[in-house]
Amino acid sequence: MADPGDALGALAEQLRDEHSVVSDWVRDPGEHRAALGALAAAGPRAGADPGAYALLTEAIHEGYLLHYGQPRIVVGSDADLALLAGDYLYALGLERLAALGDLEAVRELSDLISLCAQLHAEERAPGLIAPLWLASALAVGCGTDPEHERAKQALRKGDSAAVEKLRSAASQLAGSAGVGDALERAAEAIDFPAPRA
Repeated sequence: MADPGDALGALAEQLRDEHSVVSDWVRDPGEHRAALGALAAAGPRAGADPGAYALLTEAIHEGYLLHYGQPRIVVGSDADLALLAGDYLYALGLERLAALGDLEAVRELSDLISLCAQLHAEERAPGLIAPLWLASALAVGCGTDPEHERAKQALRKGDSAAVEKLRSAASQLAGSAGVGDALERAAEAIDFPAPRA
């Protein structure tokens, strides 16, 4: 079983070993840590293979960063290749989840990808992306609940209270699953203070 804390290193190694068009652009993660992957891996739903859950969550996060931010391990490619690599990493993460038979988490991460695209298209991403990623990574590891689903719906509709709804839902879910410390560590790692569960 792979160490969830080394998910970025494992992902970089896998991408280099594939000898694809992306391989030449893969770098070691350096100081970057797999905070969101570790959060997903801490949940009870990931208990059978926490390393796999950490890796697939970080693959999807790297795909997001290739589309909208500063990637951590696929670095220096041109804009067109970055988009293709981002799509590839989205697909890689979702394919791994499907192979695990975790359709609930496939739906969650598909929602996450869709919501991120919507928020960026509507220029609402600042301030919303971090709590969405935290809540979604937590839902992958712990499962979803009606409050989490309502919070995502509020985000889709542009509700000004969406961030607080995401935070509240994540805090309650983390508390009931006993992973409040993991949520707090992940929130600190991405510079988004989370309430203690």
